[in-house]
Amino acid sequence: MQNQQHIYLDNNATTRVDERVLETMLSYFTDLYANSTSTHIAGLTINEAVENAAWQTANLINANAEEIIFTSGATEAINLAIRGLANQERKEIVTVATEHKAVLETCRFMETSGFEVTYLPTRPDGILNINLLNEVITHKTLVFIMMLSNNETGVIQNVMEISKILKAKNVLFLCDATQAVGKIPVDVKTMGIDLLTLSAHKFYGPKGVGALYVSAQAKIKLLPQITGGGQQQKLRSGTLNIPAIIGLGKASEIAVNQLKEDEIKIKKLRNKLETGLLQFEGFFINGNIQNRIYNTSNICFPGVNSEQLILALGNISVSNGASCSAVTSEPSHVLKAMGLSDEDALSSIRFSLGRFTTSEEIDIAIERVLSLAEKLKN
Repeated sequence: MQNQQHIYLDNNATTRVDERVLETMLSYFTDLYANSTSTHIAGLTINEAVENAAWQTANLINANAEEIIFTSGATEAINLAIRGLANQERKEIVTVATEHKAVLETCRFMETSGFEVTYLPTRPDGILNINLLNEVITHKTLVFIMMLSNNETGVIQNVMEISKILKAKNVLFLCDATQAVGKIPVDVKTMGIDLLTLSAHKFYGPKGVGALYVSAQAKIKLLPQITGGGQQQKLRSGTLNIPAIIGLGKASEIAVNQLKEDEIKIKKLRNKLETGLLQFEGFFINGNIQNRIYNTSNICFPGVNSEQLILALGNISVSNGASCSAVTSEPSHVLKAMGLSDEDALSSIRFSLGRFTTSEEIDIAIERVLSLAEKLKN
């Protein structure tokens, strides 16, 4: 493998840091290292940089800077959003069975704290039945939690129609937009989103930093999950990870200016990959083909064990499920919730392309996957 070109097609797990982001971050490790809460000139200078990063991040989702709470990533943001609602009078949560484990496990925790949680199924294509949502939402429901774009299939939900139902019934909308922010236009105002989570490393920023958008208009009173010095409006105490926050801001700025360029290039490569792989009879795409994000393709290779194929691919990095639970022999809970059999779920692989994927890499991947899949079949 050392002599082979590394082909990375697992960008939904994490992305390479854009060199422009890294360059912007570097001075905050060395020269600009003051604490942003210090009152001396150096500290005030850093605080100004943090405020700018908050503006850059907010601008990416059409929010206001004061509505952004920096976290260690989307998982922490999800926990702050869900656990932070424990002080509300309403005690019902509605979510979807195909959500990320960060949502599902936190909801299960809330069930031990007196909350009732409803886990809605999806249609076989991964799209939520809006009529079903309308039926289960009641005057007792506090919040509805749903991904914008699924991390395994890329399926995009009809957020606009969903938010109309929620607003009519005065229910909060927590949107896990981790796989969407930085890739497609996201507007919390027009989409009617009250709480939104994102993570920098999903769109060419550094690992270890993300954000929670908390709508000021919704006047949400969250309980902090990390207490101490009272930083970030007392919602998330602790010394800020300045270099990472600066990186998130820069990644957001680049994304705003490069959304369309990335989409055109990556979608073309994704389509090329699918055309090449689906020439083999019996292979099929999991999830709705029309309503999905442009960089993701989840393909089932019936009769082929996905773990064996991933290992055999060696220098080509792909995934058979969510990166947070990849070390498992269990079938994907997302694909199972969509109605796939254990066998087909265990024969499915997610290909997720990115800004740095090349056409030559796709050619190599198609050839290698087809050759190995044929050998491994049954």
